[in-house]
Amino acid sequence: MDRLARGEKIRAQKKARQEVLNYMNLLKNLDKYGEDGKITEKSILKLHENITHYTLEYAYLEGHYRTEPVYVVNKEGEVVYTPPPDNAVPGEMQNFIEWINGDSKELNPVMAAGIIHYEFVRIHPFVDGNGRTARALAALFLYLRNFDIDRLFTLDEYYDNDRQDYYDALNSIDLEEQDLTEWLEYFLEGFLISVSEIKNQVLLFSPKIKERIRLSGKHMKIVEYIHLNGQITNSEVQKLLNISRQGAYKDLRSLMDKGILEKKGGSRSTYYVLKSEK
Repeated sequence: MDRLARGEKIRAQKKARQEVLNYMNLLKNLDKYGEDGKITEKSILKLHENITHYTLEYAYLEGHYRTEPVYVVNKEGEVVYTPPPDNAVPGEMQNFIEWINGDSKELNPVMAAGIIHYEFVRIHPFVDGNGRTARALAALFLYLRNFDIDRLFTLDEYYDNDRQDYYDALNSIDLEEQDLTEWLEYFLEGFLISVSEIKNQVLLFSPKIKERIRLSGKHMKIVEYIHLNGQITNSEVQKLLNISRQGAYKDLRSLMDKGILEKKGGSRSTYYVLKSEK
């Protein structure tokens, strides 16, 4: 995802690449989807339209409820869930949206986000893109409840680590008894892991910058090394990351461009330190 954000070309199917770009753009503009702090039908239709842009077989499906039956199948092609009929979708969504803006406020925001994710997938209001929209909706809800983590928070990486666990957790719910315990345990665990990773990867470097910068794993290693040793050289980066001199310089240059590092010393004694406040 970071490489796509920098505009680099990577090997990926066109659809998969577009899905990532759509989600990144959505996270950057979460503030545009809420209406006076509320989630409305318009909010949800717009979420779906933007997150499925250029990824659906037919463009007219973007941002429109389904008008046909759909079935959820597993990788073997077996039907594992049949959502409500299409004529029930508008009414189910209306009740769902009323709950989001009403009774959900009595719950812990993270717990409510987990319920929102499940209920959206249960209704399955669109022909395609329901999972992506459910995750985007949960992110929007948390943003509106001040759990945005500077809009870097997303459970997508947690889900993608083991898609089968994700589907198993969703399928663990007895539709008659509506016991969400196992699903919510899975969702809350993912929230904790994702927030912990952000805490480890995001550094606040300067009150003057007034922004947080998310670093890749290798860049975090460089910064941690400097924290422990006060400075780092190109050759030390090569050993630390097992990369070439040119690769080390590229990573150091990237950190300097972000305003995190600055170069010190002469041509033969160059080293890098964390950029100081001025």
